[in-house]
This record gives sequence, structure tokens and C-alpha cells, in this order.
Amino acid sequence: MNATPDAPAQPAPPQPAPAQPAPTVPAAPLPAVIEELWDRRAELTPADSVAAAQVVGAVDMIDSGQARVAWIDAAGDIVVDERAKRAILLAFRLLPMVKSQVGDFRYHDRVPLTARLDGVRAVAGSIVRWGAYVAPGAVLMPSFVNIGAYVDSGTMVDTWATVGSCAQIGKNVHLAGGVGIGGVLEPASAVPVVVEDDAFISSRCMVVEGARVRAGAVLGAGTILTKTTHVIDVQTGEELPRGEAPAWSVCVGGTRTRKFAGGDFGMPCVLVLRRLEEGGGHDKAALNAILRDHGVST
Repeated sequence: MNATPDAPAQPAPPQPAPAQPAPTVPAAPLPAVIEELWDRRAELTPADSVAAAQVVGAVDMIDSGQARVAWIDAAGDIVVDERAKRAILLAFRLLPMVKSQVGDFRYHDRVPLTARLDGVRAVAGSIVRWGAYVAPGAVLMPSFVNIGAYVDSGTMVDTWATVGSCAQIGKNVHLAGGVGIGGVLEPASAVPVVVEDDAFISSRCMVVEGARVRAGAVLGAGTILTKTTHVIDVQTGEELPRGEAPAWSVCVGGTRTRKFAGGDFGMPCVLVLRRLEEGGGHDKAALNAILRDHGVST
């Protein structure tokens, strides 16, 4: 009897790829009692001394930098700690109005000024509310930093600049004169403005509504960046993610023509003029040379 030839070996069926664990959001360092207080916030008043003490302790952790409203995770995404924002909102409900005085200046508010400015150069006229953290090595000219904000080391908040509630400012950032960084408290899940390390925000810029300035980016004077602003690379014409100044780029405010029933009109946008060497320090003279070509300066 003739032998039957061996059948060709069949490839093993493909095995499913191992499931990737879902990304985990770090647990809030604030106590869980904040959630219980939030659920019954409508019934709370300044007379609830126990609840007030718990909320004060939580906001004190934000004030000291032990907790923060938002941060950038390992994947580069912005993570919001809703419990931290809820603690701040509860403080406005539970703390009474109090009169205070600094020199000849008198105030009437629920939120006092911070008592933590160790290692910070705070020039006369700079105001930091309790519940905002400013890291050692930062410099504050006459300016305003609102509750929930985070200003990291080496950052300059220049004259009449404003850091809004819960805004997150990275290391070695320059917020030039009159810059407005928008704030956000409600809804609790809303993403605040984030300005990453080494960014340079030139005079009278406005960065609001959860917009993001990535590391090393430069905004020319007067640039307005919102969460829905169109961002366009002038070298390629490519439209980039809305509401984000790309890392290590020079950006200015611009317009683009849109057709409407009533005619053609220029709508605001942000133009990416140049890409910078990643990780390099900002040479202000070189930046001015780039921006002057387009009628802008730092």
C-alpha cells in the first residue's frame, strides 16, 4: 500500500492580543468626604462648622501643592481632579464673608490671601488667593493668581498678568505684561487652561476656555487662543488641533476668510509661523526677528 504524503502543516490560528489595561486616573489625594459634602451641597451653610473645617483642610492641600486641580499624565493627556474643583466650590458655599486689611487696602471676601509664598519673589501689588499654589523660584510682579491655579518654579508672572482659577502653568514660563490666562471652576469636569513648561506668552495675549499651550511654544503679542480657535501651519496650510499652540513653535493671531450669506469676512485664527529647536532656550532677540517680519513682537 502506498504511503499517504503528510498534509502540509496548518498555521496556528492567530491569538488575540493581550488586553491592554485601561489607563488609570490617580486617586485624588483629597479626602472622600468631599464627595459626600458635594452631594448635599444645597443644604450646607457657613453654620456647618464641621463641613467647613473639612473643606478648608482640602483646599489647604491645594494651597500647599499637595493636591492640584489638573496635571498632564504620562500619555500627555490632561487629567482633571474633579474632587479638587468641588472642594473649591464648596469653600465658596461654606466660608463666611470676612473683612480683612493689608496696609491701607481693605477687602471683603470669602477667600483670604495665601500665607504660603516661601521661596517666591512676590513684588508689592502681587495677589495670590488662598487655594492657589506658587512654587519656590517663581517671580510675581504686580499680578493676580486666582484660587485653584498652579504656577510652577522658574515662572515669571509679569505686570498686570492674570492667572485664572484652576489654570495650570508649567516651569520656566514667561507670562508677559497684561497676559490673561482664563479660569474655570464649573462644570467641575471642565478642563482648565494649561500652559506647559518653557512657554513664552507675549504681552496682552489671551489664553482662555481650556486652551492649551504646549511645551516651548511662543505666542506673539496680542494672540487670542480659545478651545475652538483654528490653528493653521502657514508653511503647509495644514489645520492643526484646535485650541492648541504646538510645542516649540512661534504662533501669532491671524484671520482667515470665510463666506457668509452677507459676504466674505475674516474670522480669527492662530497662525504657526515657525518651528523651533526642541528643548532650546528662547532667544528673545531671535524671536523678535521672526515676529517683526509679520508685524508682531514679544
